[in-house]
Amino acid sequence: MFKVSVMYPNQDGVKFDFDYYRNTHMKLVEKHLKPFGLKRTAVDKGVSGGGGAKAPYVCVGHLYFERADAYDEGIKTAGPALRADIANFTNVTPVRLISEELG
Repeated sequence: MFKVSVMYPNQDGVKFDFDYYRNTHMKLVEKHLKPFGLKRTAVDKGVSGGGGAKAPYVCVGHLYFERADAYDEGIKTAGPALRADIANFTNVTPVRLISEELG
C-alpha cells in the first residue's frame, strides 16, 4: 500500500477549518481520485510534537493507493480543482510525502 501524506505546517498565524477539510475537501479528493485507485482517506489533527513542543503540523491528510504512481496520475487531472479548494480551509501551503507502508 502506498500513502500520500498531505501535511499542513503549524506555523505562526495558521488558520485551519477541520470541519470543512473533513466534510468537504476530503469528499472532493475522493470524488476526483477514486477513479485512479484511491482506496481510503484519513485525517490527523496535530496535538503535540512531544515533550511540550507544539505539533509540527496542524493537520495531516492521508490518501491510500495500491500503486505508487496512482496519485501522480490522478493529480495530473484533479490537481487544479483540489489546489483551488485549499484556500477554503487554510492559509498555509501543504507539504506532501509519498511513502510505502512496510507493515
